[in-house]
Amino acid sequence: MLMLGLALIVALLAVFWKPLNGYAQAGTAYGARVACSCRFVGGRELSDCKKDFEPGMELVRLSEDAKARSVTASFPLLSSQTATYREGPGCQLEPWQS
Repeated sequence: MLMLGLALIVALLAVFWKPLNGYAQAGTAYGARVACSCRFVGGRELSDCKKDFEPGMELVRLSEDAKARSVTASFPLLSSQTATYREGPGCQLEPWQS
């Protein structure tokens, strides 16, 4: 019975991995961009910036590199994206990492 359950979990992951990864990439890109703007344009604390997230983004984690003026949003095991503040254009996403 345990082997059947494990096989079912592996099969479900195989089917849903690509869509889950796509949603995670979109969510981390959105999170990084919004949090970067909140932090470096709005001047708010990073812990306060999560209030701007849409419902359903509770698993996205944020970290800040104050020296580089960037924020990284990550979704465990699936995706990570960084947005960096630049004078003029504001916060821009770094190129996608595959």
